[in-house]
Amino acid sequence: MRYTFSMNISYDTSTRVFAVESEHSAYYIGIVDEENFIGHIHYGKKLDTADDIAALLRTQENPRVPSKNLRDRLSFYDCFPSEYPCGGIGDFRESCLNVCNGKMQSAVQLSYRSHEILKGKPALKGLPATWGSPEDAMTLLLHCTDSVLGLAVTLSYSVFSGIDAIARSVYLKNEGTQALTLTKVYSSCLDMDDKGFDFVSLHGSWARERHIDRTPLFHGKLAVSSLRGETSHQQNNFAALAAHGTDYQSGEVYGSALVYSGNFVTLAEKTQFDAVRFATGIAGEGFSWRLEPGEDFTAPEAVLVYSAEGFNGMAQNFHRLWREHLIRGEWRDKMRPILINNWEATYFDFDTDKLLSIAREARKDGIEMLVMDDGWFGHRNNDESSLGDWKVNEQKLKGGLKRLADELDAMGMKFGIWFEPEMISPDSELYRAHPDWAIRVEGRTPGLCRCQYVLDLSRPEVCDYVYNAVASILRSAHISYVKWDMNRQLADLGSAGLPPERAGELYHRYVLAVYALQERLITEFPQLLLENCSGGGARFDAGMLYYSPQIWCSDDTDAVERLAIQEGTALVYPLSAMGAHVSTCPNHACGRITPFRTRGYVALAGTFGYELDITKISPEERALIPGQIAMYKKYNTLVRTGDYYRVASYAQNHEWDAWLVVAGDKKEALLTVVQVLNSPNWHSRRVLVPGLDEGRSYTVTVEDSTGAVAEAGTWAGRTLRNAGLLLPRLSGDFHGQLVHLYCAD
Repeated sequence: MRYTFSMNISYDTSTRVFAVESEHSAYYIGIVDEENFIGHIHYGKKLDTADDIAALLRTQENPRVPSKNLRDRLSFYDCFPSEYPCGGIGDFRESCLNVCNGKMQSAVQLSYRSHEILKGKPALKGLPATWGSPEDAMTLLLHCTDSVLGLAVTLSYSVFSGIDAIARSVYLKNEGTQALTLTKVYSSCLDMDDKGFDFVSLHGSWARERHIDRTPLFHGKLAVSSLRGETSHQQNNFAALAAHGTDYQSGEVYGSALVYSGNFVTLAEKTQFDAVRFATGIAGEGFSWRLEPGEDFTAPEAVLVYSAEGFNGMAQNFHRLWREHLIRGEWRDKMRPILINNWEATYFDFDTDKLLSIAREARKDGIEMLVMDDGWFGHRNNDESSLGDWKVNEQKLKGGLKRLADELDAMGMKFGIWFEPEMISPDSELYRAHPDWAIRVEGRTPGLCRCQYVLDLSRPEVCDYVYNAVASILRSAHISYVKWDMNRQLADLGSAGLPPERAGELYHRYVLAVYALQERLITEFPQLLLENCSGGGARFDAGMLYYSPQIWCSDDTDAVERLAIQEGTALVYPLSAMGAHVSTCPNHACGRITPFRTRGYVALAGTFGYELDITKISPEERALIPGQIAMYKKYNTLVRTGDYYRVASYAQNHEWDAWLVVAGDKKEALLTVVQVLNSPNWHSRRVLVPGLDEGRSYTVTVEDSTGAVAEAGTWAGRTLRNAGLLLPRLSGDFHGQLVHLYCAD
C-alpha cells in the first residue's frame, strides 16, 4: 500500500527488493540466491524500482552466488554488500554479529525468513529509541535465522514522514536448545562503493568536547570508540562519511548516530575493491551477553541520515528527528526557565543565606530559577566525600531544603538541584556500610577518579537505593529541575552480583540501569525538567535525550571556546538540547575575557542561563541582564524550533563564526555573527544568508555588542541568499552581531 505522506515501504515479490523510502531519499535491500542472502543495494537519492536494481549487487559477476559457484563461497562472502554481515564464515571485513555456541566456536550466517511492514514504530525493550505513530512512521521488520544455532534475528528499519532518516535496530532470540554467547552485536551497517569519502567525527576532551575532525578514508579501518562506560568527552557516537568537497551547503553526506550512552564503536573500512563498510554499535571489547534458550537481546538503535545538501541538510534532519520523534515529556516543546547556577559563583562555599541573596538579586533582573549545585549533602565541603549520602547538610542549609524551596517560591523563583546518583565516595556512610556496592575487581585495589568510585547499578538493590534516595529528596520540597551528573568513567569492571558467565554484561547492564532509573524519575515526576550532564558533555548523546530534553554541553562556558563546541554539537543535536550559560570573566576554564553581550549571543544558541555570582559582577554587566533575558524570550521559540544552518566556522577560517536559524514557514530568521579576531584594512563582511524564501522580502535589523541597533533595510530573500548581506566589521576582538530578518506579511 502507498501512503499519501512522504514515506513508504514496499516489497516487490518478483525482484525480491525492499524499498524503504523517506522524503527525498531511499534505502534498498535485495534478497538473493536460494540461501536467501540479504544484500544492500543502495542508500541515497531515490531509484526507479521498475529497473533491475537488484543487479547492482553484482551477483551476476564473479564470484557470483554460492549456488552458481560453490567453490568460491568465501570469495562471495568477502565482497558481497551484506545488509548485516556476520563473523566466522569467511567475510573477512568487519562483522556486525559474532556468536559463540556451547563449544565456544564462533560462526553465524543469517538467511532471510519472512518480513512485516507496519504502520508506526514499535518500542525497544529497556532502551531509548525514536518513536512514531501510524500516521507519521512506518517500519520494516526483516526476520532472519541461523538454523544451525537456532538463532532468530530481526532487522528493523523505520522511516518518518517529512524527515530523511532511517532508524535501525536489531533483535535477537535464542530459539534453540543450547545457550549462546553474543560477543559482538552492532546496530547498523552500510556497504557501498567509495565516493571519495572523508570520515567525519567529533573528538575532544574535558572542556573542549565535540570538535569536528575530518580524515580521508584509506585502505583499512578508521574508527572512533569509547571504552569508558559512557559516550565520553573524547569521542561522540556520531560519525559521517562525506564526499571530498562536501561543505555545509552542498555535497553528499551519510550520517550515523547511535541512540546509546555507553561503550560504542563507529567505523569505516575501505576494502580491497574500494568498497566501504560503515558500521556502528556497542563496542565489542569488554562485551559479551549470554542467551539461554528462550532469552532475547535488543541492540541499541542507530539512525542513518542521507543528505545531498551538505552538512546543513544532514544536521536539519537529525534535529527534526530528535525534536519530533525522540525527545519526550512536559518540556519537549516549551521555553525553558532562565536559571542561575551557583557552581562557579560559590563552588562548595555556600549556605542558605548566600543562595537566597543570589536568588533575590537574580529575580530583580528577571531570572526565574536558582539551581543549587554540588555540596549540599553529607559533609561535602570539597569533592572528596559524601557521594551516596543524599541527606541534606543542615549546617549549610539551616531549615533544610523545604525552607530554601519555600523562600524561593515566596519570591517567585523556581528551585533546581544537582545530583550525582551513580557514584559513591570512599568517605561516605554508604561505602562504609556497603563497600561491595562499588564496581571493582576482587583482589585488586580499584582506581579512584575525582576521589570516587562507581556504584554497581547492575544490582537491583543498588538501583532501588539510588532511586529512593533521589526521589525522597524530590518529594521533600518543591523542586522543579534536576541536573543529573556523572563525573568519572567506569574501570575495574567487576560485579559482586553477576555470575562468571555473565561478567561481560556489566557495561551494558549498567547503561540499561541508568535508563531505568531515569525512566522511573520522569514517570513519578512528569513536570520535572531533567538535564543530563557528565563532567560537562561526556554523555551528550541521543540516548540521554530520550529522558531529558537538554544536556549540559560543556563545563567550558567561555564564549570563544563554545563556538567550536557548539558547532560540532549542532552538527547532530538540536539547539534546544544544548545547555549553554553566560558566565563570569576571566572565564574559569581558560581565563579569557570576552564582552558580556557576546557571551549572551553565544548562549542564546542553547538553553540560556547564568553561571556566576550576580552579587559580584560589575554594575555595567549586570545592567545588561534584563536585555539579554528579553532577547532570549523574543527569539527562543525561533531558536528552539527553526532550521539550523552553519554559515561560517571559526574552527576552519580562524577569524569569524556565524550560524543561522530559519523559521519553518521562512517568515523569520536569526543570524548570529561572532568576530573572534579582527584584522586591519578590510571592507565590510559579506554574509550569504541561506534558507530564506527567495520570493519574500525581509526587513533586517542588526544589533552589535556595543548595544547599537540599526535598520539595514528591506531585502529580497533571493538577494540575501545569492549576494549576501554586508555587515560592518567591529573594532576589536570577540565582538558579536545579532541580525534579525523578518517578513512584514
